[in-house]
Amino acid sequence: MRSDDLPVFAVVGRVNMGKSTVLATLLEIDDNEVLRVSSTPGETTHCQPHRVVFGNRECVRFIDSPGFSRPVEALRAIQRMHGEGTPGLDSLRRFVAQAGEDFGDEKRLLEPLLEGAGVLYVVDPAKPLRDDFLAEMEILRWTGRPRLAVLNRRGDASGPDEEQWRARLGGAFNLVRTFDAHRARYDERLRLLKALLEIEERHRRQLEETIALVEDEWQRRREAAAEIVIGFLEAALGLRVSATLEAREWRSRTRRGRQVEMLERRYFEDLSRLERRCWNDLLGIYRHHLLQAEARADAFAGIDLESMETWTKWGLGRTQLATAAAVAGGAAGLAVDVATGGLTHGAGTLIGALGGAAAAWFKGGALPDLRIDLRGGVKLGTGEGRSLVLGPPGNPNFPWILLDGVLTRYQRMLSRAHGRRDDEVLAGSEAGFTRRFPPLRRDLLAKWFGTCLKGVSNRALEPAVFNALLEALAEVEIAG
Repeated sequence: MRSDDLPVFAVVGRVNMGKSTVLATLLEIDDNEVLRVSSTPGETTHCQPHRVVFGNRECVRFIDSPGFSRPVEALRAIQRMHGEGTPGLDSLRRFVAQAGEDFGDEKRLLEPLLEGAGVLYVVDPAKPLRDDFLAEMEILRWTGRPRLAVLNRRGDASGPDEEQWRARLGGAFNLVRTFDAHRARYDERLRLLKALLEIEERHRRQLEETIALVEDEWQRRREAAAEIVIGFLEAALGLRVSATLEAREWRSRTRRGRQVEMLERRYFEDLSRLERRCWNDLLGIYRHHLLQAEARADAFAGIDLESMETWTKWGLGRTQLATAAAVAGGAAGLAVDVATGGLTHGAGTLIGALGGAAAAWFKGGALPDLRIDLRGGVKLGTGEGRSLVLGPPGNPNFPWILLDGVLTRYQRMLSRAHGRRDDEVLAGSEAGFTRRFPPLRRDLLAKWFGTCLKGVSNRALEPAVFNALLEALAEVEIAG
């Protein structure tokens, strides 16, 4: 079951105290085919190993064990086998070898401990502290293995018996820690892993290496997420749909209106597809299978661009938007000044800044309008045609609302504990994040957004944009 170079920990406890849920959240397993999590007592009937692997190398092994079913009777049976004094490993080995199948759960959960595994003892502090729990603690103390007790608290409030639990656990275990398997985020999972360092001295080096690998992998995930978000924003801001009308169709207001309605539907469908692809990639990175990116085709949990609520809770405020637009407009005007060799004497920069700020001020709080370009000269048959090109929305807050939609859903995704087994549709929070961005970050993103909206993303800005989004994702993690 173990080797001298491999830390192994058995997750043990009373039936239906949340052992499998704690392990699922700790190891980010939300698949019942891999780790069964159920409220049905006795769901785990045998020892099930779960390996933490990096680079094809097993670093730590956790064993999900059956829960105690008859701890008081098992304790008495072990004491009878041992006789006078305190039982130890030899008595436990005799118990496992000689006891009948009426102690099957106790025998199976003791086997990995007899082979050298450390103990993660999971209890629910909302339960009254009864004799059967005291019997479990005593049996585990007799193993002499490194022991960590985990108070699997559900919610922030402590139960009336929690201090009593802590006192009794403190006398039988090397360390006691609190963990909410239904709400624990990355930092709490990491703290629980680090607690193993305090009880397992023999494998300290291996545990330190594993924790460093976990931290490095999390940073890599965040970097991959930033790349996905950049790709989504660039594609969404450059998205356009088009249709060509013959001259006689163009002259008919009714036919022209139908084409515009059709293009609007296509535009939002294509935008939803881009966002679904983005979130499917993000959910894969963070190992979520039960958290869904959409509920149904007509109610995708993406941004409702036609909702006034969306345009008031997300995106920049009017003054922030005007400032960011002024910077972006000034940058565009500066390009004109440079291109003319300075002949405009800075007028391009000034006009661009003022124009961008004014447009943002007057349109920042309005509902989006889908820009329609009318391009002539397309020949269809024997008559002249017109091309309708629709998108992106002309509202300058559109890119910021898209970004807030991503960040708020990212926050909800990170808050989802893997030990949960209920289906959930990914939804954003009430308040966005972009209004809290530092001015320099807003200015940078405004410049980049402007180039994306023109369909020619500024590649020179992308390294800085990547770092800005990386910082934003890290801030969202902390804020959650």
